[in-house]
Amino acid sequence: MKIFSSAQLKACDLATIQSGTASIHLMERAAAACFNWIKNEFRSISRFYIFCGTGNNGGDGFAIARMLEECGFQVDVFIDKENQNFSEDAQLNFKRIKKINTIRIRDFFEINHINLENAVIIDSVFGYGLNRPLNGRAAAMINHLNQLDVPKIAIDVPSGLYVDGISEKDSPVFGADVTLTFQFCKRSFLHPETGRHCGKIVILDIGLDETLIRRTQTFYNTIDEELIRLIYKPRNDYGHKGTYGKSILVGGSYGKAGAIMMATDAAMRAGSGLTFTIAPDCANLILQSRIPEAMFIGAGEQYINKIELQNNAVYGIGPGLGKHRYTVDALSEFLENHAAPVVLDADALNILAEHQKLDKIPGFSVITPHPLEFERLFGKTNNSFDRVELARKKAAELEIFIVLKDHHTAVITPDQKVFYNTTGNSGMAKGGSGDVLTGILTSLIAQNYDIEKACLFGVWLHGKAGDFAASRYSKEAMLPTDLISSIGNVFTYLND
Repeated sequence: MKIFSSAQLKACDLATIQSGTASIHLMERAAAACFNWIKNEFRSISRFYIFCGTGNNGGDGFAIARMLEECGFQVDVFIDKENQNFSEDAQLNFKRIKKINTIRIRDFFEINHINLENAVIIDSVFGYGLNRPLNGRAAAMINHLNQLDVPKIAIDVPSGLYVDGISEKDSPVFGADVTLTFQFCKRSFLHPETGRHCGKIVILDIGLDETLIRRTQTFYNTIDEELIRLIYKPRNDYGHKGTYGKSILVGGSYGKAGAIMMATDAAMRAGSGLTFTIAPDCANLILQSRIPEAMFIGAGEQYINKIELQNNAVYGIGPGLGKHRYTVDALSEFLENHAAPVVLDADALNILAEHQKLDKIPGFSVITPHPLEFERLFGKTNNSFDRVELARKKAAELEIFIVLKDHHTAVITPDQKVFYNTTGNSGMAKGGSGDVLTGILTSLIAQNYDIEKACLFGVWLHGKAGDFAASRYSKEAMLPTDLISSIGNVFTYLND
């Protein structure tokens, strides 16, 4: 799914209106989509408190209030009575609710004196067009609402949140439990500094102009199931082990055999036809007993001192690798003599950062840094938005794919496109989850997935397996090995 900027969202609304949908009817359509979701999810709630601004987001709120009241809910609408300079459509919907005697219209700060038992607060104050920090009465009201212990819903965008970046420090933002957003996910929903305000994201189709959506170009996208089903290649019944590629996982050191074991296991679970592990001899017993299907290649006693070159293989290097001087030399020699794309993670990235060898990465390789590893490679940034923009620049300069791990992992391509993953959960925030991802990516590339598609499919598969594992074991108790065991559930799901 495309991610549009605030300017592109405005153009999309305008194109829909110009194609024959009156703006007031578009507002009604958006309100109806929200009303239907709210009605189905909050059947037992007796009262809704709806906070409305002066723009079209406020107009959505007025229309939602009318629909809820007509369905038998009790509704109070809160406005800033010191500023009633409504937009044209908001004014029309405000006049409609003023005629309904059972809807009480109150000032923002009357919420201080109201019983909140069995109530829901709906924020419909500011929408996607906000480009300035909240202040005055609006800021005070949002700060107060954030202190209230009741369910909270934001309409389109939590008030105070910018859709394209980070608002000023200490500027208040409405803290929603659910955000009902229109047509598209917004970029700020997908970054840790801003997404924390949004709660659960529900995307509602309100029938915006499809022609403009197709025609509008954007660097930013989400990885959704529809895209994955286009990428996924079901297993060929007449294939053999050579059909599905050769994966070579390189890593492990004394005390860190588990990392390369998980990467190897994940590569096999993701479909690798032939799988080898290059690791020091101290890891041999662990790997051969835990994963007998993989072939072991010894390289050193406690640390890797050589990376064997094999033809027609895809290498995933880094899990548990360590930074011993023998290993540094072995990685350097390998990169000097290997021109095909590789997957690099963990200590492989740390070695490249410490020894300034980024120019040795083969073109169209995949690197998978978490934020700290990214900082070591490319330098410090002020926030995650700046980090993604720097990743776009570096992916283009080095002609590589950067899989920037975060709550919503971002795949950045050499042509500077960004794809945010929408699967996964906080139960995956445990050591070893990244090693699993390395194995998955290596396996998919070995199976002749286009590298960009392998990255998109890989991060989605990784996150979806994590979701299956969390549903079975809980986010707290799930382990990266549970994630590996759940990869098969994802393929079963895709094949249903």
